[in-house]
Amino acid sequence: MNASEDKLAPEVRSILAAARERSGGEGTLDVDARSFPEAVATAEAAGRVPVVAEVKPTSPTTDGERTDDPVALAREMVAGGATALSVLTEPEHFGGSTENLRRIREAVDVPVLRKDFVVREEQLDVVESDLVLLIARFLDEDDTDSLAALYEAAEERGFQPLVEVHTRAELDRALDVGAEIIGINNRDLGKLEVNLGTFELLAPHVPEDVTLLAESGVASVDDVRRMRAAGADALLIGTAIMDGDVETNTERLTTADAERTNRDSTAEAASTDATAVTDAKTTDTATDTDTR
Repeated sequence: MNASEDKLAPEVRSILAAARERSGGEGTLDVDARSFPEAVATAEAAGRVPVVAEVKPTSPTTDGERTDDPVALAREMVAGGATALSVLTEPEHFGGSTENLRRIREAVDVPVLRKDFVVREEQLDVVESDLVLLIARFLDEDDTDSLAALYEAAEERGFQPLVEVHTRAELDRALDVGAEIIGINNRDLGKLEVNLGTFELLAPHVPEDVTLLAESGVASVDDVRRMRAAGADALLIGTAIMDGDVETNTERLTTADAERTNRDSTAEAASTDATAVTDAKTTDTATDTDTR
């Protein structure tokens, strides 16, 4: 174990160890990806918050397990307004599978992210998806490929790489390899603690032409608004959607901006009406005075 790994939470070290042992695909994939940035722009134009809803049966940081048909869950998320989907394919700690991803991608027309812990090039070839997650913290380490090598290999196959970062140093590495889609993870993989301030701290250092996601810890409409105000183009949300009726939860979070806009418009209209009434009273008073 190297010094960097020693700082990881035990659960995360176990995930990384399992990822190193996982085999790759039999051939090199050629992916015809659905554009995630275009999907984000379409959602924005429609007045929705771009949300990547996560099909997550379980995880080391959540209690219980969802045993619903993952395809049914995915369809409900899309019906609730999800811009894209994230599908766990890590089997040992998250209950995911590549078969779930295949079925879901065939059943929906939105971009699908493969959420896994890919550490070597051949592991890219296990299943087709539109986006693939590359976690900067896990790469450039013993028995892993470099972030630069994996990023290039993913792009050569047609994937859209989503590079996940948690620190300024990791962000700089992501920008150095030319990452066009970056996710800032609010969860510290060392302590598994969540702090939305992480996104707020790093977001100002991300160029405008990068599609920026806020990951982890978004549990409420207020959290959505906070991350959007800090510069999030999209939000990756798992537990807050999976905990309950997924269509209702997705719709509630994807309409957060619309609710705020409606309230602002109502307040502005009320202010305008009040001003008009005041002006009318002033005019009437002036007229009465002139008449007398």
